[in-house]
Amino acid sequence: MIDIDGSIGEGGGSVLRVAVALSAVSRKPVHIYNIRANRPRPGLAPQHMHSVEALAKLTNARVDGLSIRSTELTFEPGVVEGGQYRVDVGTAGSITLILQALMPAAAFASKSVEVEITGGTDVPMAPSIDYLKNVTIPMLRKMGYLGEVELVRRGHYPRGGGIVQAKIEPVKKLGAIRLIEAGRVRRIAGISHCVRLPTHIATRQAHAAKLALLRAGHADAVIKVDSPQANLDPQLGPGTGITIWAETERGAILGESCLGRPGKPAEQVGREAARGLLNQLKTGSAFDRYLTDQIIPYMVMAEGSSEITTADLTLHTLTNIGLIEKILGVKFEVEGQQGQPGKIGVEGLGFTAAVIGVH
Repeated sequence: MIDIDGSIGEGGGSVLRVAVALSAVSRKPVHIYNIRANRPRPGLAPQHMHSVEALAKLTNARVDGLSIRSTELTFEPGVVEGGQYRVDVGTAGSITLILQALMPAAAFASKSVEVEITGGTDVPMAPSIDYLKNVTIPMLRKMGYLGEVELVRRGHYPRGGGIVQAKIEPVKKLGAIRLIEAGRVRRIAGISHCVRLPTHIATRQAHAAKLALLRAGHADAVIKVDSPQANLDPQLGPGTGITIWAETERGAILGESCLGRPGKPAEQVGREAARGLLNQLKTGSAFDRYLTDQIIPYMVMAEGSSEITTADLTLHTLTNIGLIEKILGVKFEVEGQQGQPGKIGVEGLGFTAAVIGVH
């Protein structure tokens, strides 16, 4: 049993998600305490509880301490079998963060994993569903990951109600990734959306983002407007946001998202997303600050030596690295300072389905 202090680093839900995900793929039981100790309301919120609960079903795990506001739990994983699952967060808890916990183990299941999750698709402090679909998944495919996600319905804070369906096929092994230079930007694309709001809001977000990109020399950005008007559930709350991403000649994909809120002009939402992406592209790094967090566990699971550059060595990333080193006994090579561009390398362990108990 590996003891994990949930208050390390940012002391948020990421420590919990990464710890149980690594526990699942390595079959090493973990005891996590001080869960989300640095948050205003410590302990498990609904999305965290449902993340662990879903992963426990997927891995036939034994879990103690799984309840709302619990600050301590143990997770003892078993065999990863696959199958069909449904998760209803009951709030606007992030669907993408739940998938972050499930996706590593699902890659090594004995059969396909199909999961439908109801919750928040575009909520603060989490990757948007458009980011997961257009940045995270395509980059993981470069390592041999076989997964896809489908947006059925958007859900925003505070009501949630969004629906996402994911399907993940098992792999024998993941391959290492070496991507040091992004190279020239080949294409910029995006999706600007709004739900239960006038379509012009999404259109103005897209226009403001394209104008900011044009002024920076990117004249051909294609940003689609998604504003469904028919057959909307009257219980859904209003919401709006934009996700944009850049694809480069070396195969990198970097992204940025921004959500709207009452009183925030649509033009500001679009500009913030564009400027965030441009600032990351200026570093020449192959990974944005969000995908860096997400790719770290896969680098360790893969076979061979992985090396990437990141636009921003965040506290999130450094916390994840320290956590992985403790649970799996690997050693990362990190160049750079927190808050600055950096380089990250690690020798992967070459996990296979057999390693985590599937025969």
